[in-house]
Amino acid sequence: MGFSEAVRSVFSNYANFRGRASRPEFWWFALFALIAQFMLGLLDSIVVGPILGLSPLSGHGARPLGALFSLAIFVPSLAVGARRLHDTGRSAGWMLIWLIPMIGWLIFFFLAARPTEPVTNQYGPPPLRQPDPYR
Repeated sequence: MGFSEAVRSVFSNYANFRGRASRPEFWWFALFALIAQFMLGLLDSIVVGPILGLSPLSGHGARPLGALFSLAIFVPSLAVGARRLHDTGRSAGWMLIWLIPMIGWLIFFFLAARPTEPVTNQYGPPPLRQPDPYR
């Protein structure tokens, strides 16, 4: 699964918390979100900041484009995270581990990096994908 295919898949399953998401689908979407937030942050600093009377790249002021993008991808991010945990045989309740400062994120990333369970589990059959070269 490539970058654009993964992003399309996540947005086509916008609020689908059922089923499973492959490792590439989750990580490509995470990369997309990171790059988009960076680019929108620059755009906010260079274009929106001066419109609001702030000096460019000052690091102060509103970030409306980044905030709107964060709102737009909030539900799909939760959904792909839940489906990724399902793929490793865990319930979506494991996402609450994020609430533990710092260590919670590390544990979640460790769980998301786990290989796909190759057999059908209680969340459904494995996602259709090409063989994982990182196994």
